[in-house]
Amino acid sequence: MIKILARSIREYKKPAILTPILVIVEVILECIIPFIIANLVNQMQAGCSMDVIVRYGIQLVVMAVLSLVFGVAAGNTCATASTGFARNLRQDMFYRIQDYSFENIDKFSVSSLVTRMTTDIVNVQMSFMMIIRVAIRGPLMMIFSFIMGFAMGGRLAMIFLVTIPLLGIGLALVIRKATPIFRRVFRKYDALNDSVQENVQAMRVVKSYVREDFEKKKFTTAAEDVCKDFTRAERIMALNNPMMQFCVYAGMVFVLSFGSYAVISSQGTEIAVGQMSAILTYSFQILMSLMMLSMVFVMITMSMESAERIVEVLKEQSSLTSPEDALTEVKDGSIDFDNVSFKYSKKAERMALSDVDLHIKSGELIGILGGTGSSKSTLVQLIPRLYDVTEGCVKVGGRDVRQYDLDALRNDVAVVLQKNVLFSGTIKDNLRWGNPDATDEEMLEACRLAQADEFIQQFPNKYDTWIEQGGSNVSGGQKQRLCIARALLKKPKVLILDDSTSAVDTRTDALIRQGFREFIPETTKIIIAQRVASVQDADRIIVMDGGRISAIGSHDELMKTSEIYREVYTSQNKAGDQDGEE
Repeated sequence: MIKILARSIREYKKPAILTPILVIVEVILECIIPFIIANLVNQMQAGCSMDVIVRYGIQLVVMAVLSLVFGVAAGNTCATASTGFARNLRQDMFYRIQDYSFENIDKFSVSSLVTRMTTDIVNVQMSFMMIIRVAIRGPLMMIFSFIMGFAMGGRLAMIFLVTIPLLGIGLALVIRKATPIFRRVFRKYDALNDSVQENVQAMRVVKSYVREDFEKKKFTTAAEDVCKDFTRAERIMALNNPMMQFCVYAGMVFVLSFGSYAVISSQGTEIAVGQMSAILTYSFQILMSLMMLSMVFVMITMSMESAERIVEVLKEQSSLTSPEDALTEVKDGSIDFDNVSFKYSKKAERMALSDVDLHIKSGELIGILGGTGSSKSTLVQLIPRLYDVTEGCVKVGGRDVRQYDLDALRNDVAVVLQKNVLFSGTIKDNLRWGNPDATDEEMLEACRLAQADEFIQQFPNKYDTWIEQGGSNVSGGQKQRLCIARALLKKPKVLILDDSTSAVDTRTDALIRQGFREFIPETTKIIIAQRVASVQDADRIIVMDGGRISAIGSHDELMKTSEIYREVYTSQNKAGDQDGEE
């Protein structure tokens, strides 16, 4: 886990290494200062001259200034290293997610990924910052102070040998109790964020059904659940502070009591006043360093689960990769399904597609019809290799899709998915997702073909109109037409519309299909639809049922041979209803 996280330090290795070095110098200077003060006190007790006091005073000022300079420098390099590490880690996670296949994304919820890239990374960043600074400063301060304390106080410093193991045992018990709770809390964070995301996305539905109170109660329950677990964990972690305070003050009382007794009883022969003051300072430094270490342990305990969640994302390998010597050119738009069966995961008990044998010629207009759950979308998602087949193979341009470079294949197979989205930006910005180098004329042509130019021209800023995130300021039909235009700009060899005209009227739907026939005759066009009218004029219509191809043929052929197609047509066609009544 540490090796994987350490890869994200990269260009920030220098400040990450420099920070501990600066901290070491700072600690050494801080540990020398009490020694100089002790000598100064002893000299003053012996009646030294003013020159000696001034000399010691200058030494102390120089030491203090140098300690401050190295401390500030360590703070700057630590901030640079930790924030840079967090930036790289966030970037690495995002890039990894971009490479995921649909199968990989199905393993994580969107809210979980967002939590991992925000809250979890902040936790790991804080731990990293403490590790390269506080976790170095604490042990070094304790070791140097321990050595100096023994050198100046002898047996009086033995109190530290008792205090340190007690604190260590206490910390171990606290961490052991708190870690499982934090692990549970972060899972509940995912569920809480999932609830928020779902509510915001479905705000119109929530308001239309007047379910605000229900959603508030659901959120409150989830929030209180997180609060209870966090409170329980924080209560356990809070035991750390009083335990530290007790050891600090117990140590101080011991040193003061026995140290003062030693000074008075020995008349300064065994331990002098200066040594006594130094031992007090060193004891305070030791116990403060222990408190620093306890803070580090607390932060690491909280971030361990976060680190594991981040590494889980970074270790996830995409189930779809381009082969070596991959093909970079798709010959034509022909498509072949050779005895294809598919299921979404290895653990799935049933196949989503079974024994699909289908051959589509380049340039054909194919319609796909079927009831909900008949795996229409699943079928077409295998063509651009959004998923890999479980059995058999899918060919595009006469070659197995697994032989192509993924980018090359998907650039030649454009898919307008059932739930396409628009991104915040202008209409031009959204259209150029299809082709970053598209000219204004090419965008205009694509939009005319998709029947989008008409409504775009009615906007005051036309193609420079700003689209809100998710396309919330345009209608469903307008969004679908813009998405179709975006796909057309890729000039693909295969164009797949997955129920992408469901929100447009029948006239516009017919005009889009007519444009396809006239202006992109060589492109293979596959249209998934719920309306028979949307596929009625297709070269061939595929009827899906239960993950299998039930029938294939033209409209007239299917009316004679397919009971499913005939029933769908009759239920949607008024004339058919009247005929049925007669």
